[in-house]
Amino acid sequence: MAMADEKRAADLAELEEAKALVRGRRLRGAGGTPGGVGTFFVGLILTVLGGYLILNQVQVTSSYSFFGLWAGNRTAGFGLTMLPLLIGIGVLFFDGKSKLGWILSIGGLLTILAAVLMSLSIHWAPTTLFNTLLMFGLLAGGMGLIARSLRAYPEPEPNALE
Repeated sequence: MAMADEKRAADLAELEEAKALVRGRRLRGAGGTPGGVGTFFVGLILTVLGGYLILNQVQVTSSYSFFGLWAGNRTAGFGLTMLPLLIGIGVLFFDGKSKLGWILSIGGLLTILAAVLMSLSIHWAPTTLFNTLLMFGLLAGGMGLIARSLRAYPEPEPNALE
């Protein structure tokens, strides 16, 4: 009976020790490392600000070409891309479990999405060199601070004079 009580006491002590370790891990910083929470958030703010400024300088326009095949005065035949989608929808109305209907519908939808994305042109708006350096500097500095915050900070050395 005494052996069972000793074993139970040892198990309870081990459980309490495990709980203390779990509680200690919760107080960790960014990336599970000690410290770095403030550095992480400063880096996050700089990265978001730099990214916003960069994306604000990009202009997106659309063209009338279809997958880059037609350009200039000739417009794209966009209606042709809708044909598989419409046939697929018709087949699905007839039989909702039809694999062919689902393939045509999803394939047609993906083709239309790809055609829209491929018709976009992205251009960098004119800006000054200072603004460009500021935007990319904020982005690079913020990403560097985020990466630094995920590393473990060194333990402070005890004062040698004490």
